[in-house]
Amino acid sequence: MKNPVCEKKMALVEKLGVHLENREQLAPVAARIMSYIILTGKKGTTFEDMVSILCASKSTISTHLNHLQDLNKIEYFTKTGDRKKYFVINKDMILHHVDEMINYWQEVRELHLEIKNYKEIINNQKIENDDEKFELNFHNDYIKFLDEATESIQELRTKLSTNQFSI
Repeated sequence: MKNPVCEKKMALVEKLGVHLENREQLAPVAARIMSYIILTGKKGTTFEDMVSILCASKSTISTHLNHLQDLNKIEYFTKTGDRKKYFVINKDMILHHVDEMINYWQEVRELHLEIKNYKEIINNQKIENDDEKFELNFHNDYIKFLDEATESIQELRTKLSTNQFSI
């Protein structure tokens, strides 16, 4: 009989792997390696464990581990008296992803502000019939959402960067 926790972990490795494949533009095996490392946590996982559990060849796992290290997505540590490398997620990679989200949201916010300002000018200068005027509530609400989301993710970033919790 299979361990239900192990089955759940492997189902999540697959689901998270598909997500990372798309978001990070990774090869399928690299995405599964990253997923497995994320779900193993700070105790880390070894090369041998990944070969066995992910059912991939040593050369395939090695190639993708090296690639993920080159991309600074993962790192490893060693334990005294143990020659094995224990792979963990690189916290800086998460901070980089958060920074990308913040930058993207700022670009979208600026675009909506420009569109809203343009529509306000048109509403005030060119359109006299109220039924034909641009509705601005969507832009106001979306800008408010982006401001609140940015504030929330910046708070998360601060906690990550000041080690208020570990991954």
